[in-house]
Amino acid sequence: LNSSRALLFDDIPTAVHVKQAVFETLHKNSMYDECHIRLTLTRGEKVTSGMSPTNNQSGPCLIVLAEWKPLMDSAGNKVGAMMPQRLISSSIRRNTPACLDSKIHHTNLLNNILAKIQANSAGVDDALMLDVHGFVSETNATNFFIVRKGVLITPHADACLPGITRQIVMEIAPELGIKVEERNVSLAEVYSACEAFTTGTMGALVPVSEIDGRAMTEAVGTVTQRLQEQYVKRVMTLGVAIPPA
Repeated sequence: LNSSRALLFDDIPTAVHVKQAVFETLHKNSMYDECHIRLTLTRGEKVTSGMSPTNNQSGPCLIVLAEWKPLMDSAGNKVGAMMPQRLISSSIRRNTPACLDSKIHHTNLLNNILAKIQANSAGVDDALMLDVHGFVSETNATNFFIVRKGVLITPHADACLPGITRQIVMEIAPELGIKVEERNVSLAEVYSACEAFTTGTMGALVPVSEIDGRAMTEAVGTVTQRLQEQYVKRVMTLGVAIPPA
């Protein structure tokens, strides 16, 4: 909804309305476990072609796309059977706020798709994208963390979407006595990290074993495992319960 305000949508639905639409979709399809929901808000029907939002005169349209899909990594492995990911660094740069602010959640992800094509061509799982200054931003699909000397480090959210899973991990790490640093991260630091993992709604926390042919010290590290366990506990106890139909 914050993104729709940034894009100057008219008649933006409330959070209550969005929740109700999600619950209704789940009830209509009897989807109560192992499903993934993607929300899209469009400007609605156009009266004619063209770039101007004034052509959208029917009000916004909320799309609730529910799919039978459990937590899994980019290779389709379910949580509990996830294999550590192999990454490459992409030559495609992540957006700078001077061009298109990544804090606006939108469907125009062509640079991410181009990075994913590079990963596919290289025979690895995903691509690690840098910002225009050469610092690590995120992968083509997820936020990114490394562990060095027991400290959890993640890039600033200047050129990446500050994801919900990312935020939860940054909240629970101090609860486990793990120091968190949010700062610029160079590729050289990534190459010599003890551990690395990605975060996202679809896969939660997925370990990374290799980047550009450099192996992490631990393919599935101790810090990663502790955070995985605490994350699952958090979302299972603090998630929003589906109300009765």
